Amino acid sequence: MISYFKTVGSELTRLSKPEPGCWVSVVEPTPDEVNVLIEQYGLDRDFVRSSLDEEESSRVEREENQTLIIVDTAVAEKQDETFLFYTLPVGIITTAQYVFTISLKHCPVIDAIENGAIRNLQTMHKTRFVLLLLMRITAGFVQYLKQIDKISYHIEKQLSVAMKNKELVQILGLEKSLVYFSTSLKANNITLEKILRGRVMKLYEEDQDLLEDVLVEVKQATEMTKIYTGILSVMVDAFASVIANNQNTVMSRLTVITIIMAIPTMVFSFYGMNTAHLPVPDTWFPTLISVMVTVAVASFLFRNKNK
Repeated sequence: MISYFKTVGSELTRLSKPEPGCWVSVVEPTPDEVNVLIEQYGLDRDFVRSSLDEEESSRVEREENQTLIIVDTAVAEKQDETFLFYTLPVGIITTAQYVFTISLKHCPVIDAIENGAIRNLQTMHKTRFVLLLLMRITAGFVQYLKQIDKISYHIEKQLSVAMKNKELVQILGLEKSLVYFSTSLKANNITLEKILRGRVMKLYEEDQDLLEDVLVEVKQATEMTKIYTGILSVMVDAFASVIANNQNTVMSRLTVITIIMAIPTMVFSFYGMNTAHLPVPDTWFPTLISVMVTVAVASFLFRNKNK
């Protein structure tokens, strides 16, 4: 789908057709729409394909009068009772008249900007528009990192009673998400530093200050990722130990029950055999012996349970 937006006054307005200085948002484009981008708007074919490649890494490239910036953005999807976090590349292509954002799937950041999440956004100022977009993408990482921290805290509260692998699998999924985040943030940081040198895009003083703020935000998100990764690694080890201890406790209880239940069986087995000269071959005697021995053994086991 191709959508057109332009700042009119101080508000972002959706257009029915493109105008100079507008933002062209491309999400989940069809093959026909891809051809329109290449043939009608003259976008570089390789730039468009790279923007739609799910495995494309973050980078910046310039070809004639077009500049391509590919950055990874954080995405969250709810699966079963938990969230799956991963990253998705978004291509930003600037030309003489337009700014294009191309995404293979729906991206929360792009959707938020289309709904006016950034105030006083000027689509005519292409460089500042791109930098504000990069700031919003980086802020998305921080937002999802905080969600990961809350989810891990909720799982941690269940540690003391956990005897299943469900919580452990959830933590492993969060660790996997943090690996994605860490790799993407490092790649984004390299791309932003290349832009900061001013060789790819012309930066004014205000633009340079904004880009430096974006870099600070990226470094903060990177540090948060490292901290949460360390916390989750410790939690996984502790979680595995807790599960093993809980299982051992259950097994010990089952063992005690098995021993206690075996005593009456042993006594009545002796009296059930066709053997002569058994003491007091009456029904009440083996029953009394079974009860007395069972009570004695049970008392001994439970008294020494916590020693």
